Amino acid sequence: MTEELKTCELVCSSPGDPRETLHTVRPKDMDGEQPIFSVLSGGVRQQQAGDTTAVTRCGGGGGGNGTTSPAATTSDNESGIFSGECELCVEHESELDWYCGTEQKLICSHCAIVGPCHGHTVTPLATRVTAVRNRLVDVCEKMQLQALRIERFIEQTLTAKEQQLQVSASRAREQVLAQVTAAREALDEEEQRLLEEVQREEERVEQCLLTQKAHWSQAMANLSQTRSRLVHTLTHTPDAQLAISAQEIAERVEEAEGVGEPCDTVQLNMNPGCGDSKLLRGLWATAVLQGPNAYGSSHLKFDERTLSPLLSLSDDLCTLTFLHKKPRQSPPYDPARFDCWPNVLGSLSMSSGTHSWVVDVGQSGAFKVGVCYASLERKGSGNESRLGYNSQSWVLSHYDWDYSFCHAGKKEPLQVIKRPQRIGLLLDWPSQTLLFYEPDSSAVLHSVTHHFSAPLLPACAVTDRSITILH
Repeated sequence: MTEELKTCELVCSSPGDPRETLHTVRPKDMDGEQPIFSVLSGGVRQQQAGDTTAVTRCGGGGGGNGTTSPAATTSDNESGIFSGECELCVEHESELDWYCGTEQKLICSHCAIVGPCHGHTVTPLATRVTAVRNRLVDVCEKMQLQALRIERFIEQTLTAKEQQLQVSASRAREQVLAQVTAAREALDEEEQRLLEEVQREEERVEQCLLTQKAHWSQAMANLSQTRSRLVHTLTHTPDAQLAISAQEIAERVEEAEGVGEPCDTVQLNMNPGCGDSKLLRGLWATAVLQGPNAYGSSHLKFDERTLSPLLSLSDDLCTLTFLHKKPRQSPPYDPARFDCWPNVLGSLSMSSGTHSWVVDVGQSGAFKVGVCYASLERKGSGNESRLGYNSQSWVLSHYDWDYSFCHAGKKEPLQVIKRPQRIGLLLDWPSQTLLFYEPDSSAVLHSVTHHFSAPLLPACAVTDRSITILH
């Protein structure tokens, strides 16, 4: 049952050769060969011959014909396969020259035939050793190929990526600087233009004030002089002469009446729009909405108390739906409820700070979004309770494919290129500015500056489908 021990040869090229590979050779005698187990365990003697490493040989197993070197007697004693002294089976006192794959241990031939490993998968030791060596050679070859791929990846891919990174980063910096420079130049020009416009408006109003002041100062002096003459005539003219001075007195009175009454005009006020700029307004809105200190009203909901009977409200108080058929039973009376127009107010009262919220209008063909005073009339079908048709409400209205801004019964048509699915509102109380915008692009649809004299509430109306407050 003794098998001739077979071996494999580890052939290596010079360390600098990237094509270094491992080769499996056919089984042959052990003269001049070193098993790969001994090479991997490090328990061998190495002889240097130029760039090639020669490994001393070791023998074992099989018929025991190989010559055993001193180093080989100490290699891998745990497995016993390459021990210089052949191990014997404890039970049969025979050489362990077979391998049981079922129990994964060395056995003798008697164990395989009549012993405990009868019927198991057994292999001659030499065959098992050759298979293990070949497997290790394959593993080493795969490792070496993987190392070559890693080296190629580092030298080619990562190096190229590093160069691309430098180019991309440089291009990105140039783009940022170019955009910032263009924005800065545009802002500088806009700043200069607006400051000049404000200066011209200030000079105009100041000139008007000076003219008015000079005119009315002269008129006041003329009145004072005329009055003094009339008082002198009244107190110092004899009765006989006073009786015949009616014509002179009439002329003096007519002269005084010709002065007229002073009155305030818009020409005496500075035009608030002289400092208005779409560019600055858009940049300001973008900074407020998308900047690091963006504002939002995350807890805004519709106030159910104000809900018109023409509308229904979702359970989360965020979706407003128009009812095509008026419910037969009216809701309980509430002084805060709109009873005729399909309106509802928001739950947030705003009288300071900056607030923004977004309304999803979806496919609704008729709706209004905006703000109003809390004192807005709730009852009746008159304009007093109709959003946008009184002085207490400011809304963006969409009806029959037209968009407009409505306040105090006046409509201002809006040019909307693409129908927005969502409409955002921004109220900046310090600057008294109300702005309507398109959230996806931050494009400003309309803005208004007004002196708001009381707290404002979000206000909405819908007569087609539904609209929803988004958080």
